[in-house]
Amino acid sequence: MDLLSDGLGLGSQWEFQHGDDGHFEIRHRDRGSPFRPTTRPFSWAHLLNKLENGFRDAGVDRARPLPMRWGRDTELTISAVQALDPLLKDGKPYVFRRGYLPQPVVRLTGERDHTGSLRDGFLTSFVNISRIESVTRPTEFAGILDQWLTVLSGVGLHARHITIHGRNAVWQRREVCGLTVHFRHLDLPIGDIVLLWNAADPTCMGVDLGSGLERLAWALTRRPWWELIFGTFAGTIAPPDVLDSVRTATLLIGSGVAPAARGAGGVLRRILASVPPEAAPMGVSTLVRQSHGYWSGTSPMAVPWPEVARAIERELPRRGTA
Repeated sequence: MDLLSDGLGLGSQWEFQHGDDGHFEIRHRDRGSPFRPTTRPFSWAHLLNKLENGFRDAGVDRARPLPMRWGRDTELTISAVQALDPLLKDGKPYVFRRGYLPQPVVRLTGERDHTGSLRDGFLTSFVNISRIESVTRPTEFAGILDQWLTVLSGVGLHARHITIHGRNAVWQRREVCGLTVHFRHLDLPIGDIVLLWNAADPTCMGVDLGSGLERLAWALTRRPWWELIFGTFAGTIAPPDVLDSVRTATLLIGSGVAPAARGAGGVLRRILASVPPEAAPMGVSTLVRQSHGYWSGTSPMAVPWPEVARAIERELPRRGTA
């Protein structure tokens, strides 16, 4: 499947380079203009609102988030693309969600340094900014890509600073095939868009456009990563990995997942295992309250923050005395 014969249909303002090995790079002709990070006070709610307005202007409605418990190939929701599972994996004529989907996800695969600490740009939980669609023709991919560039421009990440790149090669993972195109804002990777289809029935086709709310904010502000994520908590009360674990535990417990020996609760218990009991001698309520407010920006939490804090604090001494 060749999507690159016309440079993805992006128009004459884009310059297309294609290597013999199938790798390609598409860059704006005005890419030399300087980028100035935003200096205005940053607000997660404001960025989410601008993203939603940008998709709405393109005629794309917002979908409600998937549940955090998944229980099919993964215990937890790890990507908004799981909304396309019936179509792509089962060949069924329906999907769970479609449209603009700001989806909280949990992934334990973030890149780490030689000490085992998360690298800048990675978290165990984040908001997957996605557009999920079932499509009938590969050419619809180009239109979704073009609309995404307009949405990015609307939040302050203009096309002249975006590089589109990848390899013109089809991959296959079990029952799903795909072709992936990546985005970079200057030097910072900010997501990808994937054309996907069922290997046995290529007419079961979809598009997964994905980025991260936190990475988009990082690109816009260029603030130090941990300061952006945790504000005044960064570098003060606990190491970043501990803050990250409490933040993720807040999402899971707030979504109705309780610590357990296995399943989704087992994943939660494994995450909390990285929090030493002595790391929170005065409790975790302040950090939980901040994290709870953050996750509530994309979907209402089922469990109030005081109950979340109590659940985490009960788990720490239980483990510490085991």
